[in-house]
Amino acid sequence: MKIDETDKKILEILQNDGRITNAKLAATIGISPPAMLERVRRLETAGIITNYTAVLDREKIGLEVMAIVSISLAAHELESIDRFREKLLALDEVLECHQVTGEDDFILKVVLENIKSYSEFAMKKLAGIPGIQNFKSSFVLNTIKHSNSLPVKLSKS
Repeated sequence: MKIDETDKKILEILQNDGRITNAKLAATIGISPPAMLERVRRLETAGIITNYTAVLDREKIGLEVMAIVSISLAAHELESIDRFREKLLALDEVLECHQVTGEDDFILKVVLENIKSYSEFAMKKLAGIPGIQNFKSSFVLNTIKHSNSLPVKLSKS
């Protein structure tokens, strides 16, 4: 689906305020509410808008530790990778998992209550996943930039 400049403006606004009313969004963009509703539905149907969610402050809900974990697998055949992915999907502590190129095979973003919780997670859950050759943990001391908004202005759609 080709998105135009109006679609890009809609996407920018919705990424920053998913609770904006259709009427306010239409007024901001300068089109009628029925036309706006049709555009948003088209973006949803095309799978460009995949979800609406609330963003939580992890520390305020007691998740004080964030770690970036680099994982190397012992074997790189499809069956081993699929088994790893399946086990990883069951771990609620893992917010993100990226398969990457380079020295490591996967990079995880993990959140937990404290260092003791992380230690238990690493030793009892992560180390127990078959196929992991090794893993390295780096703890986030401070977040300089965090965004869930994609730069739609840069897209060439």
